[in-house]
Amino acid sequence: MRESKRKGARSTKDIPVEIQKQLDRGEIETANLVEWLAVDQRLLLENLLIENNRTAYLASILSKINDLEKKTVNTINEVIGITIFKQVVAHNDYEFLKVLTNHKADLIRCWATYTIGQDERLSIAESLSRIQPFAADLHFGVREICWMALRNKITQNLAESIDILSEWATSDDNNIRRFATESIRPRGVWCRHINELKEKPQLALPILERLKSDSARYVQDSVGNWLNDASKSQPLFVEELCKRWANESTTKETAYIIKKALRTINK
Repeated sequence: MRESKRKGARSTKDIPVEIQKQLDRGEIETANLVEWLAVDQRLLLENLLIENNRTAYLASILSKINDLEKKTVNTINEVIGITIFKQVVAHNDYEFLKVLTNHKADLIRCWATYTIGQDERLSIAESLSRIQPFAADLHFGVREICWMALRNKITQNLAESIDILSEWATSDDNNIRRFATESIRPRGVWCRHINELKEKPQLALPILERLKSDSARYVQDSVGNWLNDASKSQPLFVEELCKRWANESTTKETAYIIKKALRTINK
């Protein structure tokens, strides 16, 4: 799935009426964060279910949205994905998941990632295998949601996940390499912390070592943020690792990661 080449509006009030309609009908991808936040996910859901003759699912999902204490783009996105999966299981309708996975609308593909995280039939290896195309998705929103959708399962299977993700860290695709670190950040963003990595950040070294001089700024930022997370609970580990990396690698990429990693310590 390719990211839209449209620049997108700078504010929601500047989104053309026809573009907003197309977004809410799932006919086009969002072009930027402004559009991503502006999509009416309830309307998008209704249009998806009507188009695919599954309106029987709508009331249950809308009820779950209404029950949310905090209704944000992320919480609504998550509850739609989770509740769609419950409907799929209840109706033995697994074919519908293919519609979500291959949909042109980025937010619908985001819903699909939560169905993978919810599928208890899948081992962690199978879950990671199925999430990888979403990790490589060229739309920023799908990439950001997919690691959150699988984070609980990764946390519950941390050792095996790190073993698998250490291989992802060698991928030719910088988006996949970025998932390897972003999905297991000790403190993360908009998600629960991984206490085991807060206390034992060395567990992630099989991944981190392979990315210490990564060529992509997208990956460098993730590695630097990962270590900055770790520095808040294990500063000595981060200081020693950065010192070793500085001696082992004199690249500008490593220097950038180290500066980002030490920003809390150096305040």
